[in-house]
Amino acid sequence: MRTTTVHQALSRELEEAKYDASLAARRYEVVDPSKRLVARELEARWNVALERVSALEERLTRLQAVTASQPRIEGETLLALTHDLPAVWNAPTADMRTKQRLVRILVQEVVIDLDDEANEAVVTVHWTGGRHTELRVARVRTGRYPADRHPGAVEVVRKMGGQWPDRELAVTMNRMRCKATDGASWTTVRVRELRERLGVAPFDPNAPRTEMISVDETARRLAICVPSVHRLIRTGVLPAKQVMPSAPWQIPLGALDSDAVRIGVREIVERRPRNFAELQDARTLRLPRL
Repeated sequence: MRTTTVHQALSRELEEAKYDASLAARRYEVVDPSKRLVARELEARWNVALERVSALEERLTRLQAVTASQPRIEGETLLALTHDLPAVWNAPTADMRTKQRLVRILVQEVVIDLDDEANEAVVTVHWTGGRHTELRVARVRTGRYPADRHPGAVEVVRKMGGQWPDRELAVTMNRMRCKATDGASWTTVRVRELRERLGVAPFDPNAPRTEMISVDETARRLAICVPSVHRLIRTGVLPAKQVMPSAPWQIPLGALDSDAVRIGVREIVERRPRNFAELQDARTLRLPRL
């Protein structure tokens, strides 16, 4: 259908160009030969019009050749495939880009609701055409700390107090689901009060220690994403340590300059698609000669 539209537009443009060329020819023929400057200008305009006609004819010829080389799509076969989505989806020639376009065509919207009692996510798919499908997916429990053991606030402060500022320690304790006795979340003030009661020294930024950086800062310095940093830590390429499970990773700054880290980062960068702009999926699925 798109090819037909382009063909019609080129045909109309060619017809207009031929009319302009014939008009330029008539103007050149009726000019007085003694008026050489006028005749020369009209001749130049005629030549420009003829060149435009020639260029459009060449474009139209190329388009017709491309159209003729494309496989013919039978309408009945294509309509039959609309009733056999698994055959289209599992076809060897259906790449991920084609599947993404099919989803955009077939799915109108997806609505997700939460069922807290069953700990499930209720997914309602609204298909194009008015039908609906309901799916139930088990929710992943939040929190990375082991569910069978929640650390106590005193244990966390004794092990981690003084190694980070009170504000960062409060954020970490909330992420570890380490609740206070009254069930409230931890704040900088509450962490400081507990640390002082336990006699734990405050964080001293001037104390001599190996310069350590966070995962976010590591990702920024290496120009990769945070999940890639975690992948390097899991594979042992990037040395890092935790004071206790779910505590923030501490990465030595000097480790970023090691050969192993450079090779790991280079492998991550090489896996990125080089034609990312070309792989952006179009909103519609266009079939040739349809």
